[in-house]
Amino acid sequence: MNLLIAVVQDQDVNRLLTALLEKGYRATKLASTGGFLRQGNTTLLIGVKEEEVKEVNAIIKEICRTRKGLVSPMPALDQTLNTYIPTPIEVEVGGATVFTLKVESFEKM
Repeated sequence: MNLLIAVVQDQDVNRLLTALLEKGYRATKLASTGGFLRQGNTTLLIGVKEEEVKEVNAIIKEICRTRKGLVSPMPALDQTLNTYIPTPIEVEVGGATVFTLKVESFEKM
């Protein structure tokens, strides 16, 4: 048994959950917040058999694609907010970060 911990953007999570459910996989959804852009994301806990890891990773990769987005950078600490005019910059957002952990024991109660 393996536990996949998938961190995905909020805008991808509903399509991902639908795709996982259609294939018979269940997930536990946890709200979380990203550190870099301080945008909402969701962490999914997905328990799968060893032979299902590749298929679930493929579903995640298909749904959670990277894309370009504009963000306004935060002002430096020595700048006052009155004079700071942010210039949006283009960054790559989306995709997913997936951790795969071996599970020694699993009980469904």
